[in-house]
Amino acid sequence: MNWLSFSHGAALCASLIVTIGAQNAFVLRQGIMRSHVGKIVLLCTLSDFILIGAGVGGAAVLMERFPRFVHAMLYVGLAYLAWFGINALRRAVRPGHAVLDGGTAAAVEGSVNGPDNGVANGVTNGAAHAAPPVQRALPIVLMTLAFTWLNPHVYLDTFLLIGTAGAREPEGARVAFALGAMAVSAVWFVGLGYGARLLAPLFRRATAWRVLDGAIGSMVLLLAVTQLR
Repeated sequence: MNWLSFSHGAALCASLIVTIGAQNAFVLRQGIMRSHVGKIVLLCTLSDFILIGAGVGGAAVLMERFPRFVHAMLYVGLAYLAWFGINALRRAVRPGHAVLDGGTAAAVEGSVNGPDNGVANGVTNGAAHAAPPVQRALPIVLMTLAFTWLNPHVYLDTFLLIGTAGAREPEGARVAFALGAMAVSAVWFVGLGYGARLLAPLFRRATAWRVLDGAIGSMVLLLAVTQLR
């Protein structure tokens, strides 16, 4: 096991996955409601495993055949990463963050970013304030798959950023890179789904979101700089 490449994959995945987009907001909401958490965590984790593996493997093939194209795409991804990090730092220093509503939903206006804003807000803002009704498993499973496979950020993160960065690792270390990213993905979804109840009181405070955004922005910018090699 190449632990250096493993750490590279883990760090990159950590910087990308710890954001409150449509998928994470959905997992957070369901975790707070304690509704079908196991199914949701399993589906999100397996989906990420597939996408990360396909991204690293597919980008490696493209790297061998079209190295200039892959490098160009990587720099596009790094530009996006830098833009994302700067925006996260801007959110960290300005007031006005929304907070968790009544312990049942995450409506984080300043922390949701990108084209899935409306979807995330629609998922989080509609939570019931009273005891939530029992949810059927099939609709929740279908919603989980939709938030994962129909989310353009998933493909941008797993193929363009994680995939092309993994393709630049030594050939024998690409599996370790992918495993590092997969390990972080699994830990994140398990922690988000089952730890949501514990996090809800903390994230009722705007300060908590500002600290989180500051940490995310700093990590993302650091990773963008280290990938410029």
